[in-house]
Amino acid sequence: MSMLAGATLVASTLLGANPALAARPTEARPTEARTATPLADPPAEFGTDWHDPVTAAPPVSRPGGASCEVTVAEAQFRDFTPYRGTYAPPSGCGDRWSKVVLRLDGKVKGRQYDRLGYLHIGGVEVFRTSTPQPSPDGIEWSVEKDVTRYSDTFRAGQDVEMLIGNVVDDTYTGIIDVKVTLTFYPAGKQHTVRAAATPDRVLTLQDGTLTTPRNSERIVAEVYATGSGGGCEEYWYLTVPDAAPYSCKAGDGPYREVRIEVDGELAGIAAPFPTVWTGGWSNPFLWYVIPGPRAFDIKPVEYDLTPFAGLLNDGRPHRIDVSVVGVPEGQSGWSTPVNVLVWQDAKSTHVTGKLTAHQARDLTNSSTYMPGSEHRLDTDAGHRLTVSGYVDTSHGRVATTVDRELASTSVHRWTDGEATDALDGIWTDDEKVTVDGRGPAVTTRTDRTYTMDGTTTLGAGDRLRTVLSLGDRASVVETRGGRRTAWSRLDDSYTGDATYTANVPRDQRHAVGTTSERYRLYGSDGCYDRRLVTVQGVLTGPAGPTRPAASASPCQGAPSSTDRG
Repeated sequence: MSMLAGATLVASTLLGANPALAARPTEARPTEARTATPLADPPAEFGTDWHDPVTAAPPVSRPGGASCEVTVAEAQFRDFTPYRGTYAPPSGCGDRWSKVVLRLDGKVKGRQYDRLGYLHIGGVEVFRTSTPQPSPDGIEWSVEKDVTRYSDTFRAGQDVEMLIGNVVDDTYTGIIDVKVTLTFYPAGKQHTVRAAATPDRVLTLQDGTLTTPRNSERIVAEVYATGSGGGCEEYWYLTVPDAAPYSCKAGDGPYREVRIEVDGELAGIAAPFPTVWTGGWSNPFLWYVIPGPRAFDIKPVEYDLTPFAGLLNDGRPHRIDVSVVGVPEGQSGWSTPVNVLVWQDAKSTHVTGKLTAHQARDLTNSSTYMPGSEHRLDTDAGHRLTVSGYVDTSHGRVATTVDRELASTSVHRWTDGEATDALDGIWTDDEKVTVDGRGPAVTTRTDRTYTMDGTTTLGAGDRLRTVLSLGDRASVVETRGGRRTAWSRLDDSYTGDATYTANVPRDQRHAVGTTSERYRLYGSDGCYDRRLVTVQGVLTGPAGPTRPAASASPCQGAPSSTDRG
């Protein structure tokens, strides 16, 4: 049975999903202290209701003082008709904010697949998400995200478009009901907090082209890249070359790379995160309470395009293309919307510059298929790109070098008929950005590591079992003149083991499952550590989180700064 049978980091790591816990008497809110006392005794097997979705990720921190809330969208999604409305800036909170927090509150009841969704404000994609699968009795969940970086968009009235594509019929009865708000925390002389250092402009592509302000001194593109749509690209990491006997084929195998080009020249490379949606690996019982990392808050991949600023600042439109390496020609399955964040030189009307170096190593991508009673595909791939350029600003010449290296290895094993299907994979995305201008050079090194190790088996009596572990890890170190000035380490780990009887009505599945997530974030800004455990859909072991606290020393049990994570 195929697995398809189922349906910048110190800041960015704090932008994760934070589904709220159900309001039960024995539970505390996410910002309150927790104990490890079990919340309930688990049943012998899954019933018709379970705990509302929750993750171990930290809540979005919020400044004290006054705030203003604006409702951006409120809709029920039954089909693929987008919600369209308008946004107006908050009154009484000024136009400079220390933080802007997006919150989605959702509910769904009955039977439904996991669905993908997006929110556009003024054409800017500010949020991409997927949904949990409901219980017959219904669930509620929420997601929070720090969207302060889009402050430029929020300062003016804008059109709003939101869609969570859905199908409702006699079988799939779940109507997805959501409300999205923005909460603004004002800054300025009359307040005790400063405005956040956000981009001056947030741009979108116009017919595939970008025209930047002529005084741009830093340019960053972000791409909300998702492989989805129910086809093989939803499980791109499992695809095989055409010669191998497997249900999902892609000519060159499972290697994927999200790349961006400026006027036809390669400008950035990135490894996509191997997101597992809440129907993934043929087993929704793994995800009913704890989703996989990033499933509710899909983070964009980012590219520092500052070496190209001199070219882009000529006042003319430039072609920007995003593609996904490894997708067979003519095949769909990836969405790649682009935002461009721009910082401007306020004391200059035209910032000139030049691309000084561009070195792209040849892409290596080897997939070796070995037939047998257990088929096996070994894949080893990687790529490296280095670009450098400078801009002449009002405060002097500033040179930027971006060096990024990707690597992935995986072993995919399966039997005839795919009754056993297994993958062990690791993807790394290492990036070093050096900015050299006035004063000592500043280097930011970000090492990302994504892991997946899982097996699905269909045994006697059509009992389907999935055992799976996922990892989302990253290390960020900033140095100035060779001395470390800031650092952070993220380790978000998920494990699950769930079994049910396939090909029978829902009430005859006799499903059991244990899942857990541990989210650890350590760094120069403090530490956070929280673990969740579920059994048969009951939250049995929420460990109390360590609140972020100012501390220069590592927390007890923090990963070593020399480890990859």
